[in-house]
Amino acid sequence: MSENGSAQATGGSRHDLETMSYEVRDGIALITFDRPKARNALDVPMRRELASLVSEIRDDDNVRAVILTGGGGVFCAGGDIRGLSEERTSAQSYKRIADLHVWLPSLVNLEKPVIAAVDGPAFGGGMNLALTADFILASDTARFCQVFGRIGLVPDLAGMYLLPRLVGLQRAKELVFSGRTLRPEEAKDMGIVYSVHSSDQLLDAAFALARRFCDASTLAIGLSKNILNQSFNLDQRAMAELEAMAQALCMDSTYHKEAVQRFLDKEPALFDWERMNKEGSGA
Repeated sequence: MSENGSAQATGGSRHDLETMSYEVRDGIALITFDRPKARNALDVPMRRELASLVSEIRDDDNVRAVILTGGGGVFCAGGDIRGLSEERTSAQSYKRIADLHVWLPSLVNLEKPVIAAVDGPAFGGGMNLALTADFILASDTARFCQVFGRIGLVPDLAGMYLLPRLVGLQRAKELVFSGRTLRPEEAKDMGIVYSVHSSDQLLDAAFALARRFCDASTLAIGLSKNILNQSFNLDQRAMAELEAMAQALCMDSTYHKEAVQRFLDKEPALFDWERMNKEGSGA
């Protein structure tokens, strides 16, 4: 793959999608939201297509990392306001949100690294969609906002679960109650954003980060992610049980055995984060 992330798709692409594009480049899945007239707002068809892709990626052993991004200088402007204006009963509104949580946990707990490359607005559900990622990379034009209160709603798309885990309860309340807009540097200071880049370098940076995971143990990363995501909900004893079972699985893996042998033979490790970071930066 070229350094600018422009390599041809090598794992396949989907041409039957209406609201987004999908391709796999050298083991990295790229999902690009593509509803320019609606500023990539999350409507029902977009939810369904994203759910389908998450399921497909979960079962594709060739995918080692995932990038979520938006086309046209917008990540996702939130929910589809036109759709919100439709008349519906309370039961229908409840189902509309409950249906999100049929597939959303599969994205939050996808046992592969997920990177959100946020350029432009990530408002409301768009911000919370970014929060499902393990790492958020933001452009210098990115904007984040829990905009729900401005139209008399509460955060959805798991925002009230994900946001306090990143910024703490008091700060999460401030962002939700105020509905104020965050610029990327402040979002980085809060722990929401992992790194900030210029718009023209954002996708390059996302691919550079994703490539670092391509030689890692997907089993070890997947189990670590799964357990870490439960760390605020379980007691120490339950976490210890999960730790022991996960370690037993990893110790029995071919990857671990080969890694140990490479160490004993004084060969370079397959997965070396610092070395890959230097190679990616040209240092």
